[in-house]
Amino acid sequence: MLSRFLSKKKHANLCLIGEVNTGKSTLANKIGLDFAGKEISPVSEIPHETREIAVLEKVDFSNDGKELELTIIDMPGIATQVDWREFTKYGLSQEEAMQRAKEATKGIVDAIKHLNSIDIALVVMDSTKVPFDQVNLTLLGALEMQKKPFIIVANKIDLPNSSPSLIQETFPQHKVVPISALKGEGIDKLYQAIAQFAS
Repeated sequence: MLSRFLSKKKHANLCLIGEVNTGKSTLANKIGLDFAGKEISPVSEIPHETREIAVLEKVDFSNDGKELELTIIDMPGIATQVDWREFTKYGLSQEEAMQRAKEATKGIVDAIKHLNSIDIALVVMDSTKVPFDQVNLTLLGALEMQKKPFIIVANKIDLPNSSPSLIQETFPQHKVVPISALKGEGIDKLYQAIAQFAS
């Protein structure tokens, strides 16, 4: 508490939230490596790899002469339902799949409960998919209702079927930043957008 008082940097809880497998953990790791030299979460092609809230504290973020002390929060992916049978397609046994589904469901509930404690949200969307769906609409509605500032991150622009413009057209009233968390494309523009919260 004292160190935060002595620091002139504004502190903010930066939360990454969105649907399953949109690249939240890849982006969280990119930010963590760029500003703290640390990764936050494991990454996997198997859905719901992140099933618990992962946190990296005291991240010294700076861009365009603006500084923030961030706590980066990588949330479990949000889904309207979790079917354990989906996990068996990735080689998990029935027992492992059912356990993963149970953990994933708890992670979704925890993520939604945690929304009220964030300062800035990065709503990560997969730009290869149609953005107008129940999860995205519910998340944006919840953030707006709680008056939480957020940036929509149109991820995976490195893929050939990417259409970040569709996300912008779907949510024209909101800030949308197209990036590839995996390749680092567009990441500077995202950092510039985050830096605006330092003022």
